[in-house]
Amino acid sequence: MNESIWDWEKAWEVLPKLLDGLVITVEATVVGMIIASVLGLVFALALRAPTRWVRAPLRLVIDFIRMTPLLVQLVFVWLMLPAVPTLVVGFTVLGVHYATYMSEVYRAGIEAVPRGQWEASTALNLPKARMWRAVILPQAIRNTLPGLGNYAISMFKETPYLFAISVVEMYQAAQQYGALTFSYIEALTMVGLLFLVVSYPAALLVRRMEIRLA
Repeated sequence: MNESIWDWEKAWEVLPKLLDGLVITVEATVVGMIIASVLGLVFALALRAPTRWVRAPLRLVIDFIRMTPLLVQLVFVWLMLPAVPTLVVGFTVLGVHYATYMSEVYRAGIEAVPRGQWEASTALNLPKARMWRAVILPQAIRNTLPGLGNYAISMFKETPYLFAISVVEMYQAAQQYGALTFSYIEALTMVGLLFLVVSYPAALLVRRMEIRLA
């Protein structure tokens, strides 16, 4: 009689280790999203600078980051900064990488602000800083929330790349368990289920947000 390829005992045994990895995964995602959200807005505003000496070099940097693999960026920065904790390297690289994409989301949100709002701000002779702070950015950021939410989910699903720099997130925890017990199927299946349990409700929330803001 053939042995079952699935062992529920192993699946429950690995779960606590994966939940510890999930905490690391969520931490990397949350901190990475904070970095990406703030830096992405800085990029979007800097790309609107009147001088080309600001826009052109920044555009080159953004394009370079976008066109090179996230995995390569993680390993390169990790090797260049051996004294920095791996989790710090992980969420920083994730944040900078996604900031380049979020800058485009912010750009689209800024351009979606009705022209009348710009004209009204000019007619009221508002200082430029106040115009951006009180009129343009609140409307632009509201328009970008669904897009930022989608990138947050994408970042969460790409945290397994952190295994390459020895961060023990869920995938790495599953691999370590599998190496000790040779029960990879149970461990990796549970990882997939945990990603689904977190990602699916988040995707539904983003979809609802898109409908409400449409």
